[in-house]
Amino acid sequence: MSTGDVTQLRTPRRRRDATLLTGGLYVAIIAALLPAFSVIAPGPWVAGAAGLAAAVLAAGLFVRLARLPALVASVVEAVVWVAVLTALFGRSTALLGVIPTPATFAAVPGLFAGASEEIRLGIAPVAPDTGLAFLLVAAVGALALVLDHVVLTARMPLLAGVGLVAVSLIPTIAIPSDVDIVGFVLLAAALLFLLRIDTRARAATRGHRVPSRRTGASVTALAVAVVAVIVAVVATPLLPQPGLRFATGGSGGSGTTINPNLELGNDLRQPREVDVLTVRTTAATAPYLRAVTLSRFDGAVWSPDSSDTVPVPADAPVFGPVGADGDVALADATTDVTVLDLDSPWLPVPYPASTVTGLDGDWLGMPQNRTIVTRAGSTRDQQYEVQASVPRPTLEQIRSRPVGDPGLGADVTALPADVPAVIGDTAREVTAGTTSPYDALLALQTWFRSSAFRYSLDAPVDAGFDGAGLDAVAQFLQVRSGYCVHYASAFAVMARSLGMPARIVVGYLPGSASRIAQQGGTEYTVTSSQLHAWPEVYFQGVGWVPFEPTNSLGVPTNFASGSTSGGSTTPTTPEEDAAAPEAQPSAAPSQADRGDPDAPQATGVGGSGRGATAWIPALLAVLALLSITGAPAVVRLVLRRRRLRAASGGDAVAAWTAMQEDAVDLGIPAPGAESPRAFAARLVAEHGAPADDVDLLRVDLERVSYAGDALDPQRGPALVAAVERVRTRLSSGVRPVRRVISRVLPRSLVVRPGAGDSTREREPVG
Repeated sequence: MSTGDVTQLRTPRRRRDATLLTGGLYVAIIAALLPAFSVIAPGPWVAGAAGLAAAVLAAGLFVRLARLPALVASVVEAVVWVAVLTALFGRSTALLGVIPTPATFAAVPGLFAGASEEIRLGIAPVAPDTGLAFLLVAAVGALALVLDHVVLTARMPLLAGVGLVAVSLIPTIAIPSDVDIVGFVLLAAALLFLLRIDTRARAATRGHRVPSRRTGASVTALAVAVVAVIVAVVATPLLPQPGLRFATGGSGGSGTTINPNLELGNDLRQPREVDVLTVRTTAATAPYLRAVTLSRFDGAVWSPDSSDTVPVPADAPVFGPVGADGDVALADATTDVTVLDLDSPWLPVPYPASTVTGLDGDWLGMPQNRTIVTRAGSTRDQQYEVQASVPRPTLEQIRSRPVGDPGLGADVTALPADVPAVIGDTAREVTAGTTSPYDALLALQTWFRSSAFRYSLDAPVDAGFDGAGLDAVAQFLQVRSGYCVHYASAFAVMARSLGMPARIVVGYLPGSASRIAQQGGTEYTVTSSQLHAWPEVYFQGVGWVPFEPTNSLGVPTNFASGSTSGGSTTPTTPEEDAAAPEAQPSAAPSQADRGDPDAPQATGVGGSGRGATAWIPALLAVLALLSITGAPAVVRLVLRRRRLRAASGGDAVAAWTAMQEDAVDLGIPAPGAESPRAFAARLVAEHGAPADDVDLLRVDLERVSYAGDALDPQRGPALVAAVERVRTRLSSGVRPVRRVISRVLPRSLVVRPGAGDSTREREPVG
């Protein structure tokens, strides 16, 4: 049978594989978009995006079936992309409804401006207007165009899979939510399908006959893939909610969520804020709202508490009675909370909550710290009522109570062995002369709130200690300037150094009273800038008592004597009086105040009001940053070293592939239809490659490929040296600009050796 006959027999298979790859890629793109519905509401834009992706991929497939060069496919796809976008968003100014005019292009900046405004102000899930819809549809179409080139031309479906997985994860990271099982399974299946078809197509192109045992291997691989998908789908919902058992990472604290990460300086410096909830209470003043407690401290990270949970009943107490002694007065209070712009698995509630009613969805209570969490829902649009009985000891009672309790466990007192001496020494110096644990803690609080300290968001960054670990605390005690994270962490660590059980709480300051009279009492508005951190210490017979060490924020804890004012037992604590009319420091600062690093600022842990849709520009920024900061060069360097390491062990195929990749980086095509002998001859004749070295690599490749010789480690050094000499000679034959581009933006990461059609035009070198 002649070569031409073989080619004719294989043509239908190649066309079928191209069609299957295109279809699989389309399904993968749609599956990757499904998680985006948690932040972008489905609407007409979905049909537009799906239609544009289909049109782009279909155009590329048509060109390939016509056996035209890959460059033509890219050009045709780009034309289709522009034409469809014009038909969808610029018909009124286009010729024949699809050909853009200068007026059509002039309208694009306005669409981008509208999209930017929607992203900045939108609350997830956003219903896209024209601007955001244009951006989304255009982005999906561009993604289809790029991935079509990666999968069909460069033959790198695994790289496309990495990109699609990243796209599907971004919305989930922005808004904690349930796993999109349909999207996950569909994306996994589509990617496995792409890899399978690509592997088969490569084998057919090289003329290899697939042994019969490959059928069994394929079945095994498919079984492993199916089991992996099932395990992921079943196991993921059973895992702890992110942040409930482990310290969370990432930036977080965006003003529309609660992240217990105590390294949130960048978010604090965001100038914009939004209203996150409103509070109305029967108490004398609005309470602090607690969301998360952090007790475990390893010297670097404070970890959110996790413990046994109980379902929150609809109309019964979720927690038992407060464990206060009988002689300690209790003040009953009912607090109504309406969530506006807050999407979090942690529910802000006053302490110590007993009954929580009105919640939608499945919520769980943690009796150990009296917090409310959900593993599948969100605080978004919740309206709920909280009943609490607040212990109100007198000054004499709190002074007489010891701290600690054996039932608390070791987490609330543990400290690493390498605590900087300045922390314990300072704690003992400040509390010297005090006669009770309460007096010692009051001395610490007073010291932190004195003129010796200053509230600043910028000082920790300038001094290089923006964190909550021991080193950051030690530097904070020397610089004496920081924000709530530093004050709370320093107070808790110093209290533990004195043998007292202490933890950190993340929640909200009480907010500001509304100037408009509300039926049923004063309404308080809490903003994103009032996300806050403060410490608590446990007193026997009273419970966890909050303190407010942050300079210029809230109202410090200060219990009243039972012998004053006719036996009044009214205390002054952050839980009760932080939002009193005279306690205005708890209000959020103006934007002008935020710009002054020397002015006291009353933001809390999360000063950003950025909506959850900020993931869109973030994704674009990350992609641009990776492109311009040398990431391709680093990836290429790693891959090339891996090739040469294999070649040094006698792998002739790795050595030959390394040489081909070097050639592709320099703009020299390496089509798959060209035999090794022809490629070697072209390198020598047209590009000045050293004949001896090229022949050495070719001969060893042919010996392994056709004679089936085993690896010869003794030939490894010669193979590596030959690859390096060929690269040096080829580099010397191109212009300096081309050499620089080959290192910074290596083409071989996108255009693999053997990719494309042999009929394509060769690029000019240099």
